Amino acid sequence: VLGTGSAGTNGAGGSGGNGGNAGTPGNGGDGAAGTSTTPTGGNGGNGGNAGTAGTGGLAGTGGTGTNGSNGASVTAPAGNGGKGGDGFTATAAGGNGGAGGKGGDGGNIGNGGNGGNGGAGKLPLIHI
Repeated sequence: VLGTGSAGTNGAGGSGGNGGNAGTPGNGGDGAAGTSTTPTGGNGGNGGNAGTAGTGGLAGTGGTGTNGSNGASVTAPAGNGGKGGDGFTATAAGGNGGAGGKGGDGGNIGNGGNGGNGGAGKLPLIHI
């Protein structure tokens, strides 16, 4: 008889790469999938946030959330997918959020993760 237990811990999101001058910032790294020794599958890790853009950098895209772990039995609930990382941009337009990871397989399919938030646009400085 399978016991009950809590879902695994979310993996930490990787840090995004820094953009060069007039370049595109790197995507955030994916978080490691959660693990669990119980019948319940662990939740997927959250995607990393996009790296800081350099001067003239384009909008950065957040990292993709990882997939949730599978349930250990056909009746155990699967883990949920991780949230996508947040976008970043040095321009007035916000960057795109990363895609959420898909839920793990199992008797009950886990929920997909939420997409990341768009980056907060940075307005140009006005010198008086």
